Amino acid sequence: MTMGTRVYLARLAGLPVFDPNGDRVGRVRDAVVRLRTTNRPPQVVGLVAEMALRRRIFLPIGRVTSMDAEAVVLATGVLNLRRFEKRPNELLVVEDLLDRRVTVTPETGDGPALPSTVVDISMELNRNNEWLVTRVAVRGQTGRLARRGHIFQADYDRVHGLIGPTDTQGTSNLLALLEQMKPADMANALQDLPDARRNEVAAALSDRTLADVLEELPEHDQVEILIRLDRERAADVLERMDPDDAADLLGELPKAEQAVLLDLMEPDEADPVRQLLDYRPGTAGSVMTSEPVIMTPDATVAEALARIREPELSPVVAAQVFVARAPSATPTGKYLGMVHFQRLLREPPASLLGGLVDSDLEPLRPETTLAEITKRMATYDLVAIPVVDSTHRLVGAVTVDDVLDHSLPRDWRDRDLSEDDEVVL
Repeated sequence: MTMGTRVYLARLAGLPVFDPNGDRVGRVRDAVVRLRTTNRPPQVVGLVAEMALRRRIFLPIGRVTSMDAEAVVLATGVLNLRRFEKRPNELLVVEDLLDRRVTVTPETGDGPALPSTVVDISMELNRNNEWLVTRVAVRGQTGRLARRGHIFQADYDRVHGLIGPTDTQGTSNLLALLEQMKPADMANALQDLPDARRNEVAAALSDRTLADVLEELPEHDQVEILIRLDRERAADVLERMDPDDAADLLGELPKAEQAVLLDLMEPDEADPVRQLLDYRPGTAGSVMTSEPVIMTPDATVAEALARIREPELSPVVAAQVFVARAPSATPTGKYLGMVHFQRLLREPPASLLGGLVDSDLEPLRPETTLAEITKRMATYDLVAIPVVDSTHRLVGAVTVDDVLDHSLPRDWRDRDLSEDDEVVL
């Protein structure tokens, strides 16, 4: 691997970071620039990397031995795991500078400055072995939409407004970076933004993407983002969330606000959420998903395999098919049993599910406590358990991720490693 004399910093976001032995340390999330006196270009002093458990740490630029389009590699030494905190004279490239609205003076010095938007920042190595911000890639705003403009590079001293109030930022280039991430990583990136910037970026996401991201955020951030949306948009986003996640989020809102948002949702999307909200917290009914994979006994193995291959299903939901009499929407007809996907793979495609069901597993009742559910899942190595009502109709299923989400402390998504941890590379 090599390290050139010019590196574009926004392009580093998302790259894996490896130690000298080739073991992955984490992923690059941002670059840290330090402001300097007079008009000297800012100095790039390090990278921000995200490790396991969502810990963001500082990697001094001097510890980086190589960086290219594939990865960043660190030198041997002690890696400080203290959580990264930005200092007063520091800025983050992705968080603070990307999408910033600036003006660029012509190279000749004649003519009006061109309104532009920052697309990327490049750093170069000088003779003193310092990485300095030397050029800025911008998109000239030739119309009402910045995307219509031409992308070009300008020397740092020709760009005005790069360092200044944060209310001069847009969202388009940051959104382009976020859209390359998985929802959990996108949620982590949003958590590190200032509140106003985070809410602006979240509001610019599509309904489907925002729904996925909200499911990965701590509850207080979910609520903060949702209440900043207009109610029609909030209802649209809730419709695209899994019913159990939507119910958990609505459960954090006042009853009056819950009622307004539920009324704005489509009835077929709101009904399962209303049902989940009626169950007592800490029970199977309150943590279950009301939309497991359900098929009738006359469905074939081929049909079941096609159903669990649908990309919108999570792995734990797609791991088994629950078999019940019609109707197949919860609450169903009489629950008959379940078929694990491994059994489906071993059977002829034309076989009927009714002849393959495992009916030995006793279903849960909606009032079953979380402690009892956890014990049952651990005892039988289960990833999901059916939940039936008093008439043995299937009303939902508790999955292992539901149990983990509700067993961990409420603030587990905010938690970090101890502040004084170090590791030797």
